[in-house]
Amino acid sequence: MEPPEPDAASEDAMDSFLEKFQSQPYRGRFREDRWEEEFEKIPLFMKKAPSEIDPKENPDLACLQSIIFDDERPPEEQAKTYKDEGNEYFKEKDYEKAVTSYTEGLKKKCADPDLNAVLYTNRAAAQYYLGNFRSALNDVTAARKLKPCHLKAIVRGALCHLELKNFAEAMNWCDEGLQIDAKEKKLLEMRIKADKLKRTEQRDIRKAKLKEKKEQNQNEALLQAIKARNIRLVSEATSEDEDSASEGLSTLLDGLSFENPYGARLSVDDQGRLSWPVLFLYPEYAQSDFISAFHEDSRFIDHLMVMFGETPSWDLEQKYCPDNLEVYFEDEDRAELYRVPPKSTLLQVLQHPRYLVKTLTPAFLVCVESSPFCRNYLRGRKVHQVK
Repeated sequence: MEPPEPDAASEDAMDSFLEKFQSQPYRGRFREDRWEEEFEKIPLFMKKAPSEIDPKENPDLACLQSIIFDDERPPEEQAKTYKDEGNEYFKEKDYEKAVTSYTEGLKKKCADPDLNAVLYTNRAAAQYYLGNFRSALNDVTAARKLKPCHLKAIVRGALCHLELKNFAEAMNWCDEGLQIDAKEKKLLEMRIKADKLKRTEQRDIRKAKLKEKKEQNQNEALLQAIKARNIRLVSEATSEDEDSASEGLSTLLDGLSFENPYGARLSVDDQGRLSWPVLFLYPEYAQSDFISAFHEDSRFIDHLMVMFGETPSWDLEQKYCPDNLEVYFEDEDRAELYRVPPKSTLLQVLQHPRYLVKTLTPAFLVCVESSPFCRNYLRGRKVHQVK
């Protein structure tokens, strides 16, 4: 039986469709000037998959992804797919996405312990390159519970312990791995490195303990020297109990004896004599001088002669001369000043019952005798003469 011939209406409709179709360009065709971009849209030729797949923009890729990650497939197949995807990300050094893929594979809870051990070990490698050494160590530990002799997990665990400076643990992991493969090059190299670093660490600990002991002995010598001279420090002034005062003084020396705010330290010589860091303040010009080692037997005039042997740049009137300078210390509790004779030694002043040493750095005020500033500065204050 022959098919019926189309009627006139059908022929007109077909002609109309063909005319309309011919008048519109084909939107899906390849453009010669953009052929590389066109190929990038085809999953088979993509060099890199987009981070987020929009079904409208990439329908072919979305369809392919839905087939690959079909939840109806067995858990083992799904886990393997995520493992392969993670491996591809790892090759591209996209370690964060690799971690995500391996994690998704582990979420499938497949019954294959070997596959799960590989997922843990691979995720540990990605975490290692991200600098997440503890997370990586947790993963290789989990892998070894599933597969105790998994050499890759042991190698990566030893690496993590090295990064975390757990040198003894790194050596233990290496030893366990070498029992499986005595010729594993990475484990042999790591064990030598871990052993060397462990020895260095132990040596540094011994040095630190010896240094600490030496500092304690020095502080004890300073403590005894200060107590023998009846010099008052801040800690002594805040406690009436003798034992508490000694404890407070020892603590103060621990914190300040080697490095005070000015970069110097209180020290004792072979004859048991003290040298102090001393601060001279010039309130008229808001200037100061710092003497890093003022021997307790040195006189104030001796230091003034050195400091003002040449006129300082800030003394525009050239009036700061050793012969006309006055030195004071302040008793803050009483708001009183004490004038220090230039020929006094530092020890004589520090032993004064009203002098208090703060931060192990004695401080003194220096003014020009009978100058307008000095008279104004002393006005209204009670001034004592140190004998």
